[in-house]
Amino acid sequence: MSETDQDRLRPLRNEEDSLVRALLLHVTDSGQLVRQLEQAQVRDMDDGGMGSLKFAGDEPRSLGNCLMKAEYRDRDGILVSIALNADTGGRLYELDIWRMDFAPLQEYPDSERLAIKT
Repeated sequence: MSETDQDRLRPLRNEEDSLVRALLLHVTDSGQLVRQLEQAQVRDMDDGGMGSLKFAGDEPRSLGNCLMKAEYRDRDGILVSIALNADTGGRLYELDIWRMDFAPLQEYPDSERLAIKT
């Protein structure tokens, strides 16, 4: 079985790191999660070009809880929802990004334009 792009581990890109850090600013006691970003490895998720990521970790892991949610408007005005999720052990699990029309992102979320959801 060949390795696909979604299976390949890579470090966070600068814009991804900035987005996750912006979300973590609104999470209580996020120090340990911020430290995880220093050596974080991620996989691109098969989401049709919306930019979702899964953080690598000791497998098997499963989805725990949502740490923070945010929204922004893509370049064409379509609403984009963002959720930063932890695994059941409290470690970073995934950054889930989706456009409400399921099309690829036109512009990666800018942390300055986020509307944080409580």
